[in-house]
Amino acid sequence: MKRFGVSLEEDLLDKLDGLVERRRFPNRSQAIRFLVRRYITEDDWARNQPVSACLALVYDHHKSGLQKKLTALQHDYHSLVLCSQHVHLDHDNCIETITLKGRAGEIRSLADRLIAVKGIVHGELVMSALK
Repeated sequence: MKRFGVSLEEDLLDKLDGLVERRRFPNRSQAIRFLVRRYITEDDWARNQPVSACLALVYDHHKSGLQKKLTALQHDYHSLVLCSQHVHLDHDNCIETITLKGRAGEIRSLADRLIAVKGIVHGELVMSALK
């Protein structure tokens, strides 16, 4: 761990302190580490670097052919898919989480295609850096 000083305008420091409080970080340093890591992850995605991700899809399992389409798309991108998990939320709704690893552009492409499948109620891609 290395220490360094940071100079911030008072209003920006107030916003940082608000973030520390809302997110319940133990201190400013932890909040700054979080923000730096988040920015680096976003930069990796923008530069199409190798990344990891999780895609969550919520859908009504009664929709005809939906699960077959989701599986076929995952097979088209089999080199990115590490695993998937299917959970029954209630009588009608399911959530599928798909763990992914690969170049950011390919992951985004797969996620966009899966989220666009007719019958998907909600889809959310969460990204993470591999570093």
